[in-house]
Amino acid sequence: MSERWYRSLEAGDSVSLSSEILGRLSQALVLGPDERMVLYSRALDGAGLALTDEQDAAEGQLALLHMVTAQTGFPAYLTDGCWNILGYNTLMSTWFPWVLEPGANLMRWALTEPGAREQMLDWRRHAEVYLAMLRFALATGGSRKASLDVLLQQVLEDPECRRLWAQGPKVVAFRQGHRYRLALPHVSPEQITVTSQVLLPAYQHGLRCVMLLPQKTVLPPCALIPEQQSGGPAE
Repeated sequence: MSERWYRSLEAGDSVSLSSEILGRLSQALVLGPDERMVLYSRALDGAGLALTDEQDAAEGQLALLHMVTAQTGFPAYLTDGCWNILGYNTLMSTWFPWVLEPGANLMRWALTEPGAREQMLDWRRHAEVYLAMLRFALATGGSRKASLDVLLQQVLEDPECRRLWAQGPKVVAFRQGHRYRLALPHVSPEQITVTSQVLLPAYQHGLRCVMLLPQKTVLPPCALIPEQQSGGPAE
């Protein structure tokens, strides 16, 4: 780079940051893929994704809601960029009744509600990832930053979350393919293991369709046949 470029950078002036320069910086700093996304988003001021107009966005969101509610084999839900619940299917509300509450927010529930710590086994490990996702969102939030700041303050009111947040600047973009072990006695007497699959809709910046795929079919207690309930033979 030229001497003039370095002077501008050190003075805090605007400098050109091509994809080649960003790639070299990422390599020099040994950045992981999520950290690279933060760097690119900050350097490009959140640009890079074309958004539809409001009418198309509304129609697209409605289509996503239909897709989520139509799923019958596994829990599914839709959130915005601040993890507010926008929609869910019947299984999601059966497994996690908190989604029915007004203003339901996945991040706030997972990190601050006592029920989440009982239902998500190995909660601390999950909380570390959730906080890393929140840190990533804050770094790339753009117009959502004010709402994310409020969410962060609510989360940091919890002492354990505050301690985990202070451990280090880890960032995670998405929790694709993450495995959860759940204790949901109102759904199954046994632990349930699910894998999260995250879909990012084109032209719907910030929305997330999430599906929780169980390792095996989960039947509610009322669905067991009489022989199984009484300990008799089963096919």
